[in-house]
Amino acid sequence: MEFFRKVLEVLDTEMERPCAYGWFHLLFFALSFGVAVLLCALYHKGYIKNVKKVVFITAVALIVLEVYKIINYGFSYTDGIEFSFPWSAFPWQFCSMPMYVGLLAGLTRGKIHDALCCFLATFAVFAGAAVMVHPGDVFIETIGVNIQTMICHGSMITIGIFLYYTNHVKAEFKTLLKAIPVFAGCLSVAVILNEVGHSAGLTEDYFFNMFYVSRHEEGHLPVYSDVQAVVPYPWCLMIYILAFAIAAFAVLAVAMGITRLAPMLSKRKREKGAQL
Repeated sequence: MEFFRKVLEVLDTEMERPCAYGWFHLLFFALSFGVAVLLCALYHKGYIKNVKKVVFITAVALIVLEVYKIINYGFSYTDGIEFSFPWSAFPWQFCSMPMYVGLLAGLTRGKIHDALCCFLATFAVFAGAAVMVHPGDVFIETIGVNIQTMICHGSMITIGIFLYYTNHVKAEFKTLLKAIPVFAGCLSVAVILNEVGHSAGLTEDYFFNMFYVSRHEEGHLPVYSDVQAVVPYPWCLMIYILAFAIAAFAVLAVAMGITRLAPMLSKRKREKGAQL
């Protein structure tokens, strides 16, 4: 029991709360792209041959880190060791989806696998990039949780780039159409959980708001929270869906642009080399 207590204390090590675009934030921002470049280079040289395995291993790592976060938030060891599930940190937020979707992608094949990977390369990339660009209040004073949140969101960018580079997900409009049902399914579960949580009384003691779309809680998403304050719930939810669909398409459009631009740049480089 004493050993368990010491482990909890280590996991709860404190640090000065990182600020947006401070060294801690910028380090993990750079790592998200750096690891993507590394994975792509290893794939190009043939050291990585199974894209599906990379997605699966990443998902497992994210699940392990999520379990750590729940342990960190739930256990109290100031007066003995007690555990109370941290319902406010229930792992069904938009940015939690890659660990579930990636796990399923690693265990499935065919159209289901393709749809899951398309989600990871569109909706998930936007969600991760949005937090990495605007971290808001994701940072706290616990170093382990700060590392967990940066790896979680940064890996969404990493995996998205890797999926496009390997052509495991094609940069074409069909990709968005394949991803939308996965997004709709995840969002539907979030809406159901919000209603169940409210009925069970969780919202009386906790901030229980999956995907931040609950009609029983105030929103915390930039811009969208202002919409929630003036637009009736059903229409508000439709705006949420439309906004994320547009954002996912923007990610796909960037990938499509890069895919078309890369061969042109490569051709010009070869032509210049031939002239020399």
